[in-house]
Amino acid sequence: MDSGRQIDIRERLRAHAARQVTIARLSAPEDWQGELVSALRAARPIPSFWSRDSDMRLFLESFAVFFVATMMFLI
Repeated sequence: MDSGRQIDIRERLRAHAARQVTIARLSAPEDWQGELVSALRAARPIPSFWSRDSDMRLFLESFAVFFVATMMFLI
């Protein structure tokens, strides 16, 4: 093999990428955005009321701190 010969594979890579995109488009459902949203909703657990990630718990803790600080100020 000639060591001075360079192989240009850019066109082969572009053709391969085009084939992969076509395969992905053909295998995707018609409503792919709806499918994605429903899959994300199914994968995401619903936090309980007292879990660490609950917005209601954060609100209640913040309100408690505010309430205690206000009472200390008024006393």
